Amino acid sequence: MKRRGPYIAAGVVLLVVAALAAVAVIVSSSRVSVSSDANALAAIGLPTGGGKIENVTVTTGPHSASVPVFLRGDQIWPNTMIPAHQSVSVDVTIKRPGWISWLSGSTQHVHLQLMTPVASLRAHYLTLRSGAPLRLHFKQPIQVISYGQPGALRRHVLATPSAVVTVPRGTAAGTLAVAAAPRTWESSKSALVSWFPAGAAASAVANPAPGTQIHPNTPISLTFNKTVQQVLGNSLPPVTPTTAGTWHTVSSHMIVFQPEAYGYGLGTSVHISLPSSVSVVGGTGGDPSWTVPGGSTLRLQQLLAILGYLPLKFRYTGPGVKPTPAAELSAAIHAPAGKFTWRYPNTPSSLTGMWQPGASGVMTQGALMAFENDNGLATVGLSNPLVWKSLIQDALAGKSSTFGYTFVTVSEGSPETEQTWHNGKTVVSGAVNTGIPAAPTALGTFPVFEHALSVTMSGTNPDGSHYSDPGVPWVSYFNGGDALHGFIRGSYGFPQSLGCVEMPYSEASQVYPYTPIGTLVHVV
Repeated sequence: MKRRGPYIAAGVVLLVVAALAAVAVIVSSSRVSVSSDANALAAIGLPTGGGKIENVTVTTGPHSASVPVFLRGDQIWPNTMIPAHQSVSVDVTIKRPGWISWLSGSTQHVHLQLMTPVASLRAHYLTLRSGAPLRLHFKQPIQVISYGQPGALRRHVLATPSAVVTVPRGTAAGTLAVAAAPRTWESSKSALVSWFPAGAAASAVANPAPGTQIHPNTPISLTFNKTVQQVLGNSLPPVTPTTAGTWHTVSSHMIVFQPEAYGYGLGTSVHISLPSSVSVVGGTGGDPSWTVPGGSTLRLQQLLAILGYLPLKFRYTGPGVKPTPAAELSAAIHAPAGKFTWRYPNTPSSLTGMWQPGASGVMTQGALMAFENDNGLATVGLSNPLVWKSLIQDALAGKSSTFGYTFVTVSEGSPETEQTWHNGKTVVSGAVNTGIPAAPTALGTFPVFEHALSVTMSGTNPDGSHYSDPGVPWVSYFNGGDALHGFIRGSYGFPQSLGCVEMPYSEASQVYPYTPIGTLVHVV
């Protein structure tokens, strides 16, 4: 009989090895995998025999909140936008079926660290022949693109990924802000693309477009078809009116002027002086220019009330205006909501009847003249960039008038009288003389425009003779040559003057301190 023992042992060993190999294959194929995906954020590879996805956690940094996601089949999709070129952590927990869990455990945790893809342009400055389309070339295919003016981009999802995208253009030259991403769930930062007509001449695209209206603090960019150095040399273009601000070099082809503080000023026309060899595409010839809107009458009245130059108070509806020049400039153009109330309970009806919020009138004119006088400005009662700047500066500094409010009523009844009302009460009253029929005192309401302790009054009498009266005291001119002033007469209370409102010295000396420039004189 032959002996077979060794052969049987070898066979057993082979069977064991084969069994172990099979087990190893089963164990290996029962593991979960997570990998990046061409469309979704990531894809999950389930193990042999299946499994249940118990948890998916996606974060964008060690201190970031979790990104909400959802599953579509084996794909992980974000439920919110994720920035391009963002580091992302993906953690997945899988529960295995019972029959395989004894080999490799009942659950498995897998981790994937990935960087979201990013798209970039091949060129930012393009020269296009007449009628040629504006084609943007990217270094990799994109699925979504947004373009438009900075801050107003419109998003478009491509039917299929592409590295070349045609966008509309309506002008021979211009600038667009473009943001693109390889995935539909990505957000990306915008970059500027400028195009110019073919030709060797130096040209520039200005943004905002020349001829448009801008805010006092709007940055103005100039993008050249050649380098800034080639076009401007070492000199940056002057801006008028002279404006606090700085030119910044954004790239070799682009500079931006950033105004500061009160910017160009309200109601100004802004110009940038360029060499005559440079043509500004879209301009109307000459240096490019823009307009800044003036402040609104309503905001002017609000500030005058806040600063104490009107017989009214103003309170905001809501939080009001932030105490910064930029916020105040915006409020000057678009007045905030609020309510006016009378400062004094017994305000004369003839004064309250003049008030109309948002409408120019003599009350607003007089208050503005008083403000101008207090701030050393020309007392014309008209807003201009310097007046607006002064108003805003005083508002930011919390500076207000301490004088109060005066309203003088002159009655041409019989007898003729004046009544000086200040801060809610009558402080002076008495008889006066107004103009004779040949030289009457005009009826109406007028702001005082000149205030002097003593003047020489001269002119022509109704009979053609000339007069000159030196040393006329306590004078407040309110309409042409008409003024409140002291004048010695035998009596008072009826027409005797050549248009002025004459008062006894004792009365005029009391009225004078209450009638600075801007005071309203109401003749009835």
